[in-house]
Amino acid sequence: MRTRLCLWYVVGYLTVTGLALAVAPRASLQLMLSTVDYGEIMPRWVAMMSLALAAIISQTLRHRITVLYPLGFFMPAGMLVGFLGLYAQSRDPLFLAVFGVVALGVVLTGTSLLFDLAHRRSTGGEAIKE
Repeated sequence: MRTRLCLWYVVGYLTVTGLALAVAPRASLQLMLSTVDYGEIMPRWVAMMSLALAAIISQTLRHRITVLYPLGFFMPAGMLVGFLGLYAQSRDPLFLAVFGVVALGVVLTGTSLLFDLAHRRSTGGEAIKE
């Protein structure tokens, strides 16, 4: 259950940033501390990808497909390296801001996965009641 709640945080930031980038790409990037003009096309493409990923994760949560919950940790955790690489190449603080938001989700989800795993082991495989 803890992991489920933490994954809703991921859905939340993907949905909010996706909608913001789709509706007002330049203003959204400015709010996310960007110092580079990415135009309007690429941010809107990122918006579509963010909204699609939010929909997939929310449906995974809605249908309680628990076997996929660890992906909510491993995929963003891997992306953290990419955000640092993009920052190193561009020096755009946007990537540090995104890193911070995603890192919080990784920490919360990772910690929740460990707690849920420990609970299942201590109860002989029984999941936490929701």
